Amino acid sequence: MLTLPCAKLNLGLNIINKRHDGYHNLETVFIPIPLYDVLEINVMDERFPSETACDIKITGNKIECEDNDNIVIKAYNLIASEYNIPRIHVHLFKNIPSQAGMGGGSSDAAYMLKALNKMFELNITNQELKKYAARLGADCAFFIESTPVFATGIGDSLTPVNIKSILSNYYVAIVKPSIAISTKNAYAHINPHHPQKCCKEIIKQPLETWKHELINDFEEQAFKEYPELQKIKNSLYEHGAIYAQMSGSGSAMFGIFKDKPNNISVCFRQHYTTILKLQY
Repeated sequence: MLTLPCAKLNLGLNIINKRHDGYHNLETVFIPIPLYDVLEINVMDERFPSETACDIKITGNKIECEDNDNIVIKAYNLIASEYNIPRIHVHLFKNIPSQAGMGGGSSDAAYMLKALNKMFELNITNQELKKYAARLGADCAFFIESTPVFATGIGDSLTPVNIKSILSNYYVAIVKPSIAISTKNAYAHINPHHPQKCCKEIIKQPLETWKHELINDFEEQAFKEYPELQKIKNSLYEHGAIYAQMSGSGSAMFGIFKDKPNNISVCFRQHYTTILKLQY
């Protein structure tokens, strides 16, 4: 079986308060974007000598963890602990940048859950899959359906939002420098607070107003530690972006454009860049 885990972007991100369990409650809008990893799954021959039930091969972009510690393996083990499924081979081709705030690992895990459910006819509902996904990571549940949502809680309470009339046929340019931001460190410098206006309401406004109201709380500290990120954001605006922001707590910066920005790749040639057309 072949499946294509997609990436996501955050539209606004506000850290509301710290919970008793050590996590933080947040508000954000998740949107899927047409940037994909590739996940191929095959049943392992019973004669194949493997020490693990889920044999994985990872190619493409480098991941900063051992293959057997990959969240895709954790997704398999979670399902295998409750369902009688066979051993499998997995080939994961990484195309989504890592440590970018684009949910690449979370997406891989969620799509693994969905693939196992379909491949072995487990009849797990989407609601149940979301519960499994939430056990693997805060934003994993979003990728079970991969549709635009307003996310609250730790990112696992999801309410559908309609952005078709707002973003369809716009372009998004993504610039990911070789900067790794620790999520733990990012949260350590956050001062939780309720925003003056919720991001769910702001995205209903004309896109031109987002620049002044739609805020990612992680940007302030990230820009202090890594001035290059602020420069990239400013440059995206200089190249005609209607709105620009850092995605999640990672280091990917994105700009939303009405027309395709043809000179972005040249301007940011020292960084990972891609330009995608949004369709909702």
